[in-house]
Amino acid sequence: MRATLIYGAGDVRIEDVPDPVLQDPTDAIVRVVRSCICGSDLWPYGSRAATAEGGRIGHEFLGVVEDVGADVAGIRRGDLVVAPFVWADNTCDFCREGLQTSCRHGGLWARDGIDGGQGEAVRVPQAQGTLVKLPVGPDSALLPALLSLSDVFPTGHHCAVTAGVNPRTTVTVIGDGAVGLSAVLAAKRLGAEQIILMGRHKDRTDLGREFGATDVVAERGEEGVARVRELTGGDGTHTVLECVGLKPAIETAFGVVRDGGTVSRVGAPQYPDVPADFGVFSRNITLTGGVAPARAYIEQLLPDVLEGRVQPGKVFDRTVTLDEVPDGYRAMADRSALKVLIQP
Repeated sequence: MRATLIYGAGDVRIEDVPDPVLQDPTDAIVRVVRSCICGSDLWPYGSRAATAEGGRIGHEFLGVVEDVGADVAGIRRGDLVVAPFVWADNTCDFCREGLQTSCRHGGLWARDGIDGGQGEAVRVPQAQGTLVKLPVGPDSALLPALLSLSDVFPTGHHCAVTAGVNPRTTVTVIGDGAVGLSAVLAAKRLGAEQIILMGRHKDRTDLGREFGATDVVAERGEEGVARVRELTGGDGTHTVLECVGLKPAIETAFGVVRDGGTVSRVGAPQYPDVPADFGVFSRNITLTGGVAPARAYIEQLLPDVLEGRVQPGKVFDRTVTLDEVPDGYRAMADRSALKVLIQP
């Protein structure tokens, strides 16, 4: 089969790789129908050291089950399924607590001999616990929205949930990428009435308004902080959803959060230390967030996606074939695309 491999910064190639086969009785083989490029894929795309052999990449996909191991129940050939971005047995103590990202028997796609999601097929370990069956066919118009359940929408939702967003909280979302826009959508879904989106790309912030943002702040740094405080009577917002992962973003988050408020970060942090000095400490700010356990949220979010009450698939603004994936990476890296959908 064909799959995406990354050889170094800016060097993504489509190559032939061995077809996946069942290795354990808990495996399934899934033919990929849709996958995508994640903003977190851009970190290695921008900085990975060159290697003689390429590495598999991609962690968001949905597809049709082609084969299942002897110990897999509840999923059979022909089912359309979505895979969360971390595979897990969904039965260990961490999974039962809703923390599948810490599954004792789980792991990451495209690591340790596991297939990446940006290819024609994937061997899925712990298939019964990992995969979620979808009640639609592989030609459904809902596929982009359903694919978002693999990562980006649950990540935005996790940011809002851990921050404690509810109808009584005001919200600032930092970042107008796909995760930030998903966080806006999640905050609106949870009932927030004031949602301030900090972003400066009009096509993206326009989608943010469609998703529920009540205000857009294009300024950055101290000017951005001042503008948010102006919009909130000088106090800042009860919750801040930091969806970027760079140090200026977390600094802005502490600048716009209300005393006693909560900052949740889901942007993969590209800094070693959190800039939380005594001034932040004295304001009783809570810092939370982390890697989203998407598997814990898929069944919660699925009904609203199926009924069209939310449309998270709108974050996909470009579709490419598998052969065009390198172009998709370039488009996301130069910000000419928000999030790229892959149709193998």
